[in-house]
Amino acid sequence: MIKPAAITVLAWDRLLTAGREATRAVRRELRRAGLPPLEWYDVLLEVERRGPSRPRDLQRWLGIEQYNLSRLLTRMERAGLVHTMTCPGDARGQIVQLSDAGRAARQAMWPAYATAIHGTLEQRLDDAERIALAGLLARVA
Repeated sequence: MIKPAAITVLAWDRLLTAGREATRAVRRELRRAGLPPLEWYDVLLEVERRGPSRPRDLQRWLGIEQYNLSRLLTRMERAGLVHTMTCPGDARGQIVQLSDAGRAARQAMWPAYATAIHGTLEQRLDDAERIALAGLLARVA
């Protein structure tokens, strides 16, 4: 059995705690602004960045289980933020595409997200610390 060093376990614990706090901060800001939940932002951003996408790819990129993503996409489609269509060449597959309303919703959500980033990182760490943190996280991400 592998036994990580105590400092490694401490670093791991703090990484997870920081991630939970960052997520809570974003959720809080989105709720405060009366905007859709964080999971919607994540889907909207990925589809905006990558273009029309298959749900299986969204699952992999976002780390969301298939059944959760399916329900999420159904709610987002009902809200008019995404469209699903049959995948060309695979009648059983689907493609998720961002609607104009979805693009506008993602843009409207960004200020709340940015406020959380500012409060969680920018106000607590100076430029050099943020650069160091980004470099360290790149090595483990």
